[in-house]
Amino acid sequence: MNYFMSISYTISHIFLFLFMYLFIVHRFSKKVTALICFCSFLFLSISDYWKLIVYPDSDLCYVVITILQILVTQFTAIFISRNKNSQVVFIGLSDSSYVIAGSVVATVLQICIKNMFLALLGGFVVHSVILLFLWKKVQEICLKFQEKKHMKSYWMLCWIPVFFYCSFCFIAFFPTTLYDNPDNILGSLFLVLTMLISYILVIRYVESESKKSVVYWKNMLLESYIKGLENQQFWVEQAEQNLKILHHDVRHYSQIINSLLEEENYDEIRKVTEHINNVADESKMKKYCNNLIVNTIISNMMERANSYEIAVHHDIIVPKEIPVNDYECTLVIANLFENAINCVKDFEKAERYIDVKIHCVQNYLLIQMRNVFQEEIVLDSVTRLPKSKKKGNHGLGMQSILAFSEKIGGTVGCYLEDNIFQIIMFAKF
Repeated sequence: MNYFMSISYTISHIFLFLFMYLFIVHRFSKKVTALICFCSFLFLSISDYWKLIVYPDSDLCYVVITILQILVTQFTAIFISRNKNSQVVFIGLSDSSYVIAGSVVATVLQICIKNMFLALLGGFVVHSVILLFLWKKVQEICLKFQEKKHMKSYWMLCWIPVFFYCSFCFIAFFPTTLYDNPDNILGSLFLVLTMLISYILVIRYVESESKKSVVYWKNMLLESYIKGLENQQFWVEQAEQNLKILHHDVRHYSQIINSLLEEENYDEIRKVTEHINNVADESKMKKYCNNLIVNTIISNMMERANSYEIAVHHDIIVPKEIPVNDYECTLVIANLFENAINCVKDFEKAERYIDVKIHCVQNYLLIQMRNVFQEEIVLDSVTRLPKSKKKGNHGLGMQSILAFSEKIGGTVGCYLEDNIFQIIMFAKF
């Protein structure tokens, strides 16, 4: 019987590392990753031989070797992964729970049909079906899931596979097995089904929440963009009206200037021409940069700042074509600008100011915001970025900024000095 369990475990280990290989974003090349997984597989198989064949009656040996196998398995998952975060730990723990389902089915078949070959074949089929099903349904979600950094709440998800794994072990394998207590077979099978459904629901839920966040910020950007277009439309209509008035009055201005020339009253002529220039300047469109999307959002933010009588000192260089995604870059600018406005809008007028510097050229991207702050700003100990007062962690806006910075290979940092808050994003292309 121990030989049957040893072979069953070996098959499970094969699928365990297939799961890791397929569902974890690789740090190394495919060949190196496969070699690391194979080495871990050898360790698990050899250690199974010791605990099941050499020392089959030693509970201490079983426990110690099992703990070592768990450590090696989870270390392998983290070691081969490009990202070192809670999502990878969750995937590694989930892999261990997935493959235990095949071992349970193989054991149940062995008890029911008393045929080792058919039992192992049945376990192999169950392993294959689960792997193919998950590969088709959730592999892409899992890979994207691991790329989402700075989400500490996902550590809580790791308890799900831990408790499933422990439940399987204590019901089906240790300290009593299904052979000793076959009444647990039905419960074990339902636990397998519950686990599979639970994992799929959890992963789908994570994907849904991620999409909600993306939709939220897209809606925010579109809303800001629409408001910016409305502001620009207002200025266009006002400019057209001023130009119509100027065009209507130009004949009168001409007559006045001619009369003043005859009188040689040059000072009055200067006043008339200055008035005409002022009317013409009022008719000009406010343009902060050459990029339509960025200019539209900044126009909207400037309108909001003006409504709170916030002085904005700006240095903006953004050409029509930029080396990053226009919408993602604009969203970052809108987030930082809005945060600065919300921070200073209730201050005394002398302290209601924001320094904005945005340079997005072919060689680099620089976004810098400076403003006064009064309330305490708590910085994250890892990222050194502000925490959300509502959630105790980064808000959605800061998460989108971090995601964009990581995507373009940039850095984000903030500095607090003499009641001045400064946040800088920089990326060199």
